[in-house]
Amino acid sequence: MPIHTVQQGDYLSKIAADHGFASHLPIWNHGQNADLKQLRKNPEVLYPGDQVFVPEKETKVESRGTEVRHKFRALKETLKLRLTVLDMSQQPVANKPCQLTVDGTVYNLTTDGTGLVEQEVPRQATTGRLVMDDDTVPIHLDVKLLIGHLDPATEKSGQIGRLENLGYHTGSGGPDEERLFKRAVEEFQCDHHLAVDGICGPQTQAALERVHGS
Repeated sequence: MPIHTVQQGDYLSKIAADHGFASHLPIWNHGQNADLKQLRKNPEVLYPGDQVFVPEKETKVESRGTEVRHKFRALKETLKLRLTVLDMSQQPVANKPCQLTVDGTVYNLTTDGTGLVEQEVPRQATTGRLVMDDDTVPIHLDVKLLIGHLDPATEKSGQIGRLENLGYHTGSGGPDEERLFKRAVEEFQCDHHLAVDGICGPQTQAALERVHGS
């Protein structure tokens, strides 16, 4: 029974599919993953180096008579990608056409009244792209998506990822990263009525998860 070491881009639905499971739940709910479940909370937001116990798949046996025809349904987990498009004033870009590409498959979609687009995608999806290019739209987007690459909000990399996705510039990787990260945290705290101290502590982390959606 293998231990899967999480790599950047792994999420539990993908890990489950890679190991032939129709759902992530037999893995997530297994007793040997209890500590990981308590630590990470969200099975689709893991961190490189996390250890996931992958149990043996169980065979289900059903007894039926041989004189009649029986119909069996195999239940398979689905995965939805949800994205919210906001303008520079943090207002939703509502009811506008956009194009989502995931692992080479193109979906022509329209944002709803809150700027949300959602699409069922393969459980092993890794990359995507969102394009919104219309003269009636207040912003023009061409955004690369790295599915499963968002780290937990308890990690600085996860905090940076959420802040950047929400439009706060953190200077990630630059010489002024510490100063710009602190300023981005302060701006987020101010915008969401938190104590403004520039420290991304538990309350700010929880707010980031709530506002970001994960």
